[in-house]
Amino acid sequence: MKRIITLAAAMVLLIGMAVTPVLAAEATAEIDFSSAYVWRGQTFNDGLVMQPSIDVAAKNGFGVNVWGNYDIDDYDDSLDSNEFSEIDLTVSYGRTLGKVDVGVGVISYLFPAGGSETAEVYLSLGMGIAGGLSTELDIYYDIDAIDAFTYANLSLAYAYDITDKLNLEAGAAIGYAGEDFSQAAGGDDGGLYDYTLSLSLGYTITDAWSASAGVTYVNALDDDNLKEVEDGGLLDTNTYFTVGVAYAF
Repeated sequence: MKRIITLAAAMVLLIGMAVTPVLAAEATAEIDFSSAYVWRGQTFNDGLVMQPSIDVAAKNGFGVNVWGNYDIDDYDDSLDSNEFSEIDLTVSYGRTLGKVDVGVGVISYLFPAGGSETAEVYLSLGMGIAGGLSTELDIYYDIDAIDAFTYANLSLAYAYDITDKLNLEAGAAIGYAGEDFSQAAGGDDGGLYDYTLSLSLGYTITDAWSASAGVTYVNALDDDNLKEVEDGGLLDTNTYFTVGVAYAF
């Protein structure tokens, strides 16, 4: 089912691009190296990973993204090193309505090394507040494995240009998990789930090349919902570091 939905979304994307008289699209290829792979507070690898991605955005609002997680470390022999454990395919559409940036899309989660593949649809609402401060709300609904609301994330970000080439971004976010999603990760119930604090630096090397480095701290808002590994959950890493390089073309 998820593959049919993803293919249908991809067809909508291609049709949307085709109706643009002159297709104008921007693409960015990026490779990040992180000291851990943490997603929605859950640790999938507490060792070194490589996460390449490519993003293509058309000026009519349609876009497609391919993202992967390549495990360099083996997480205490609990997974195979030096192979892709996850590939995510996303098709999306976004536009600005007044002061609000609205986005919708579908994400297909694929696990080449084994695992329960699934898909989510999402709604994103974001807006600038003032002076580099912005906020965003993202809501996700699983349409395959769980067939229920999975997760919502409310974030606040502050961006500041230190120089023409060097910029700083600080962020804070809280997550709210659906009951089925929380229980699948070892939690007792749905509700307040995790919180994240982040700080990153971005540097423009040329018009096409850029580099980044950052640190992220994550922990449970409710340790009955997001449990630590020793309590049967998936919270195993609180702080991790990321460096990356991107090329726009």
